[in-house]
Parts: sequence; C-alpha cells; structure tokens
Amino acid sequence: MNNTLIKNSLEKGISYNSYRKFIKDLLAEEKSTGNIQNEEMLNYSTLNDKRMDRLDKKIVLTEETIHSLNQLNKKYTLLILAEGWCGDAAQILPILNKIAEGSIQLDLKIVLRDENEELMNEYLTNGGKAIPKVLIINKENKVINTWGPRPSIATKMVNDYKKEHGALDAEFKKNLQIWYNKDKGINTQQDILTILKAS
Repeated sequence: MNNTLIKNSLEKGISYNSYRKFIKDLLAEEKSTGNIQNEEMLNYSTLNDKRMDRLDKKIVLTEETIHSLNQLNKKYTLLILAEGWCGDAAQILPILNKIAEGSIQLDLKIVLRDENEELMNEYLTNGGKAIPKVLIINKENKVINTWGPRPSIATKMVNDYKKEHGALDAEFKKNLQIWYNKDKGINTQQDILTILKAS
C-alpha cells in the first residue's frame, strides 16, 4: 500500500464538525457533495443532515465502549471515506465521532469519496465503492484494518436479502433504517472496539 497516498489523504482529511458545516453550507446553496448534482441527491443530503443532527444529540456510548476506550494505549486515526448523500454514512458517522471523542488515543478525519478516487479504489467492498469506509491507521501511517460500509449485523441483513431477492429494494432500505434506529449505534461500537482491541 502506498504510504504517500495515506499520508496525503490524512492531510486532506477534515474533522467531523468541519464536515457537518461543509454539508450545511452546500445545502444552503442547494447542492450536495459528490460528482452527481440533482434533486434526488439534494433530497438525500437534506434528509441525512437532519438525521445526523438528531443522532448527534441522541447517540450515547455504552459502558462497555467507554471501558474499552479507556484501555487503549496506542494512537490511531479513523480515516473515513463518506459523502453527504449516503444514508449509511449519515447513520454511522455520528457514532464514529462519539467513539473518537471518547479517547485521547483516537483522531477522526473525513475525506469525500468522489474527490479521493485513488484512495477509494484501494479499499473497495466486493469490487464496489461502498461507503462509509473506515481506514484504521496507526501512528506510522499504516492501515492496520478497515471497516464498513455497514455494521456486522446490517451487513448480514444485506447479504441475506440479496441472496433471497437478488437486489436491495425500497422496502429493504426502509427496514434497514428501522434497524439502525433500534440499534442506537451499539453494533458499530462493538465492531470498531473489537478491531481496536485486536490491533
């Protein structure tokens, strides 16, 4: 893996608060992030912005997560590829931000997928540019693991549905949002902490 690419991507990465402000500023101009600008993308981005506002207020770390974060003794950066129109990113980024805020050992940076094609192409999921994609990077700028685009339980739901129905439809996407709301970020916390503890 090209270490220069990771280093450059980290330098380009912005904080969660800067990302949220960037999206709100674009929405004020009736734009979304990404290469495709149309009404559908704008609608998704608007919905996701409201969703993230709500999650920023509601998401809490479990006691288990807080305990695990306190045990971390190495520094890591979570470098996340995302876009404002992505529903999964909107559900997951507020949780990842809370996790990063919970430990002095963790830093969080976000880069946009469509502006970082070279990086995205290194970390495809089943050949696709699925986001959010989290790169877990150590202090030597080495990617020690990746995660995403969804928590493990949601990934299983997606795979099972595709096996049975061939593709994801509007009905499944609605059910996935219901699952996210019920899960309250717990599965994502478990997944990320499992990776960090094993590193």
